[in-house]
Amino acid sequence: QRDFDFARKYGLEIRPVIGSAEEKRPTSVSAEPEAATIESGPMINSGSLTGTPAEEAVSKTIAHLEQEGIGTGAVNYRIRDWLISRQRYWGTPIPIIHCPTCGPQPVPAPDLPVLLPDDIEWRPTGESPLKYHPTWRLVACPSCGGDAERETDTMDTFMCSNWYFYRYLSPHYDEGPWDPDELRYWMPVDIYTGGIEHATMHLIYARFFTKALRDMGLVDFDEPFLQLRNQGILLGEDAEKMSKSRGNVAAPDDLVQRYGADTMRAYLMFFARWDQGAPWSSTGIEGVHRWLYRVWKVATERRPTSPPQEKRPTSASAERDLQRKLHQTIESVTDDLENFSFNTVISGLMELTNSLSQARTDGFSDSEIYQETVDSLLKLAAPIAPHVTEELWSLRGHDYSIHTQPWPQADAALAAEDEITLVIQVNGKLRDKIQAPADIDEDGARELALASESVQRFLEGEPRKVIYVPGRLVNVVP
Repeated sequence: QRDFDFARKYGLEIRPVIGSAEEKRPTSVSAEPEAATIESGPMINSGSLTGTPAEEAVSKTIAHLEQEGIGTGAVNYRIRDWLISRQRYWGTPIPIIHCPTCGPQPVPAPDLPVLLPDDIEWRPTGESPLKYHPTWRLVACPSCGGDAERETDTMDTFMCSNWYFYRYLSPHYDEGPWDPDELRYWMPVDIYTGGIEHATMHLIYARFFTKALRDMGLVDFDEPFLQLRNQGILLGEDAEKMSKSRGNVAAPDDLVQRYGADTMRAYLMFFARWDQGAPWSSTGIEGVHRWLYRVWKVATERRPTSPPQEKRPTSASAERDLQRKLHQTIESVTDDLENFSFNTVISGLMELTNSLSQARTDGFSDSEIYQETVDSLLKLAAPIAPHVTEELWSLRGHDYSIHTQPWPQADAALAAEDEITLVIQVNGKLRDKIQAPADIDEDGARELALASESVQRFLEGEPRKVIYVPGRLVNVVP
């Protein structure tokens, strides 16, 4: 407040900086709250602004400064020029011809693209061989026809990588950079995956290029990617980043040769969270291999023509349990795939495989629900083990290919539990657990809780309050 008074008295302009000491430099306050570094808690020692919550501090401070005429809000960007030229052979040639008479001239459209020569000579100086190429470098000026030279610098490789996904839409289209119909269908990209280093390199360039295309009217969207997901780093078994110099690189060839590509693929998804990574370890691959073997077994064993009567369940409850497990797995696997939780996808598929094995032991592997569950298991596992599931799909007599089949759809009613476990508390302390119908209402839950002998020991007459959290717990307050 003293600074504000001093500035007003002497007609000075205050341009506050909010951030760490290292970040402080002459600038104006960002008008975007998320761009400022603010400690949590209300403002203090700030005159009329004292007590302002942290999340409102920037906007209200800016408003105060502007009202007093001693500061203004602004948005600052650290924008720098991008020098795209490189003095090297690899890269896209810059399509400019230098004429001593006409000056720099663009390469005529019919002569594009300019292709790099193959007959190059590398020099010990490290200079680009294009600079001394005897024929590729020398051309006629497209304007006057006189002797001229090509530009021998090439573009930064990011110039290509920041828009390659547009050209990939229609690589053979010759009436423009891409087929407009393909652009409308495929763009923007649904999910961008990459390492964290991409966030400050390729991702910035790709967004910059897209926004330039938007301003030119070539695309009608602002962002090239709808969603960004960064994967974790796979470390060596010594918990260091894999590198040949450290000698900790794990070559998968031997494991693929021993267990197969699908086992290796599934284990890479299973042994660590995709977004976090972990030190590599080959000791757990046997478990994934055994799971795929069990999948093969339940999918290829013949239906028993007359299962032993003593093993057949006396009711439909076992089949209902298998059906419930199937639809619960469809729900969880679908959700986990969309969230890149591949390790829990495989855990869920392992549990479903175990349920199928138990169903066969119980003697109803000839039932329709069993066969439906096997087919659904293969569809759910297809993204994880594409080769094994394709083979099993064919062996089960289905049309090619499993990878063109509709994705299984979960039925919420079939996935619902018939019973739930209600936690019973007295004054917030666990006293009992009771099985109850899944559709139990508050009155029913209260009745069950108060009837519990474990609860009765702590009651003297009617309780003062009974708190019910639907489907989870009942808390009795004596």
